[in-house]
Amino acid sequence: MKADKFRVKPSSKVNLNKFATRGKSDQSKEALLADMLEVGAELAALQLKLYAEDKQSLLVVLQGMDAAGKDGVIRQVMQPLNTQGVRVSCFKQPSTLELSHDFLWRVHAQAPERGEIVIFNRSHYEDVLVVRTHKLVPKAVWKQRYEHINAFEKLLVEQNNTRIVKIFLHMSPEEQLERFRERLENPEKNWKISDSDYSERELWPDYMAAYEDALSRTSTPWAPWHIVPADDNRTRNLAVAKIVRHALREMNLRMPEPSVDLEAIRAKYHTAANIAASAKSKVTAGVKAKAPTKTSAQATTKIATKANASTTAKAPTKASASQPRAATKRVATRKTKVSS
Repeated sequence: MKADKFRVKPSSKVNLNKFATRGKSDQSKEALLADMLEVGAELAALQLKLYAEDKQSLLVVLQGMDAAGKDGVIRQVMQPLNTQGVRVSCFKQPSTLELSHDFLWRVHAQAPERGEIVIFNRSHYEDVLVVRTHKLVPKAVWKQRYEHINAFEKLLVEQNNTRIVKIFLHMSPEEQLERFRERLENPEKNWKISDSDYSERELWPDYMAAYEDALSRTSTPWAPWHIVPADDNRTRNLAVAKIVRHALREMNLRMPEPSVDLEAIRAKYHTAANIAASAKSKVTAGVKAKAPTKTSAQATTKIATKANASTTAKAPTKASASQPRAATKRVATRKTKVSS
């Protein structure tokens, strides 16, 4: 499974009916899982370089119909990454403040910083998809937005060293209905149910036409689109993971050179280590000096033994204690005889 196979060639005309919605793989579930773990480990290593280098950034744009698996992709593909360098931005219905600005105003504020990976869960493309399908603005307005989007993305690439990867999760209407059923039957997924699920589903043909135009007119050399089959979760996740890995590989990331004199720091380390060892040695010696030795313990035992013996010798026995009483009794008897 190569990442390039999903890429939309710039200036090509996209017909989504010609793209499969279910990924094909000869691998077993265990093999797919092992492959996913391997790709995940490399993603983590590449992200560390991106974060440490702090010169480039990566923007991953996820688009798809309801239940296509955007949340699942974020959860599974981005799981191995360090959350300090990853951020997810969701674009829902714009606020009053956002509507008072141009349609890219709220998007630009969420663009990635250098060293960062940002995932757009839905994106600025809602303004040529939902807006077009629901006729929220005139055709002349949304039609101009393709050029504005291309210019905006080129700005991010050229001015902020941002690599952009755009992914459309291509799902069949049959699979969507099956996932809606799962949401109804699984209490843990009930919270995902929305009244708009079925009203939006009725507009499927209009949405597909809007997606085809967006994919055709905004897949550029600097920000290409990828159409990923989304009916099967495992092959979908692996495909997205490999696309992201391919992008990071092409960024030629490098660990930065040290910003300090390593020899000087090494000398400071050894000095600190010697001081710590000396202090530890003194503490150990002090503890040993306070602890009684075997000889002194024996001497203490002997002194205690002698003291006990002396005390025993001085204490009167029962017999000697009774002798004065007997003598007194005899004297008293003699006095009585003399008197008589």
